[in-house]
Amino acid sequence: MTVTFLLLVRLSEDGAAAFDAYEDSVLPLLAEYGGRLERRVRSLDDRTEAHLVSFPGEQEFGAYRDDPRRAAATPSLARSGAVVELLPVRDLTSRSRPSGR
Repeated sequence: MTVTFLLLVRLSEDGAAAFDAYEDSVLPLLAEYGGRLERRVRSLDDRTEAHLVSFPGEQEFGAYRDDPRRAAATPSLARSGAVVELLPVRDLTSRSRPSGR
C-alpha cells in the first residue's frame, strides 16, 4: 500500500544553500527505494519548504530513512538550521466536493 508524506521544513535565515546541498545528496536516493518526489515548493523568502513524497510502502520508506548515505549528508542538514516535520497524509483530490462549496 502506497504511503505518502508531507515534509515541512523551516530554514534559518541563511540556511537555504546548505539545505539545497543536503537535498542534492538525498533526493536521488528516493528512486532506489521506489520513492517519488511528487512536489517540492519553497516560500519566496527561502525560509520554508514543503515536499510531498510517496513510497510503495512503509518498508521502502524505512529503508530510505536508514540509508547510510542519508546519515552522511546530515552535516549539511544541520548547517541549514532546518526544523523538519514529517506528516503522513492521504490524497483528497479525488473526493467529490459537495455542491455549493
